[in-house]
Amino acid sequence: MEDYRRVNGWSFKFDKENGMYECRGEVHYDDDHDEQPEPELWDAAMKLEGIMLSEGHLVEANHSEKGWVEVTILKNKE
Repeated sequence: MEDYRRVNGWSFKFDKENGMYECRGEVHYDDDHDEQPEPELWDAAMKLEGIMLSEGHLVEANHSEKGWVEVTILKNKE
């Protein structure tokens, strides 16, 4: 895996220990006051997910708290 993947101006760093690319942006809140990632960062994560799927990786984009988004590698291509 590459150390970094840049998508839409966002730099996703590969976390070898957890098998995922991650990036942190500003924290946003939805109508229920739940933490959400920046919309532009989430769009970039979804695009990275699509790129990696087209490369043959089984991946899933998720977000956690404090503005973090992750694209987790569930299975590498054979």
